Amino acid sequence: MIPLYKLEKLPRVQKLRKIAKVFSFAENRLCLASEKNIGIFPEGEISFFIDAAKLLASDSLFSADAQKVFIEAAGIFQAALTDKKNVSLFHRALNNIKHILFAETGREQADWDFTCGDGKLDAHKRQVMEGMQVYLEDIRSPFNVGAMFRTAESFGVEKIILSPFCADPHHQRSQRTSMGCVEIIPWEKQDLFSASDNSQPFLPVFALETGGIPLAEFSFPRRGIMITGSEELGVSPRALAAANASLGRVSIPSYGTKASLNVSVAFGIALQAWRSNMRP
Repeated sequence: MIPLYKLEKLPRVQKLRKIAKVFSFAENRLCLASEKNIGIFPEGEISFFIDAAKLLASDSLFSADAQKVFIEAAGIFQAALTDKKNVSLFHRALNNIKHILFAETGREQADWDFTCGDGKLDAHKRQVMEGMQVYLEDIRSPFNVGAMFRTAESFGVEKIILSPFCADPHHQRSQRTSMGCVEIIPWEKQDLFSASDNSQPFLPVFALETGGIPLAEFSFPRRGIMITGSEELGVSPRALAAANASLGRVSIPSYGTKASLNVSVAFGIALQAWRSNMRP
């Protein structure tokens, strides 16, 4: 760990970046500890956190709100020297300082960036709803694909089927937003409604699309495939025809001027409603 007197001599941005790195690393260690315990930090390291927070509080270029955060964090770190039980406060103080420094130095950290753990999930812990499948049709954004994987995993989707023109789930941006879910939820690329293939999905299908039955009134199946289309074009005519011939289409009522939702947001709302309808 860089000595405080050396930090003080560095140019401001370089100094803030180094402190941010130290606090970020400390937060990761706290998250990765088998038992989250402030005791993993020796007193000398906690003393460094105290001094660094005080050093930041003395920087007049920070806003009054930021300086207040630094002062409060110094007090939390000071208390941890004698009371190592309040992990939540300690963790939040580390996290707050890290994000203030990221913003001050021009580094933005997105919600999907891993700050705790190694991102590896245990597939055996999944609570899967057998027969609950989704078809992502031409979702072009890797961010949306990753977010939809994460949402599908959360609600126990058995399998994700992607059309050939969907963004690759292994794209770096998809991996970041999925937070490891691409690796544990079964998926495949397949055109379920190809013009050259007369076969139909073995499960009933329904489309998440405008002009359908309102979410609260739709009869969700115990087993089926929900089709979600691209934000630009919606569900394709061929897939929509298959849905209309099967279970139909479900729509999310909207009350705003825009009258539309991000596809990954709409996907999550529909999955929550579907899963809730399948409670015993």
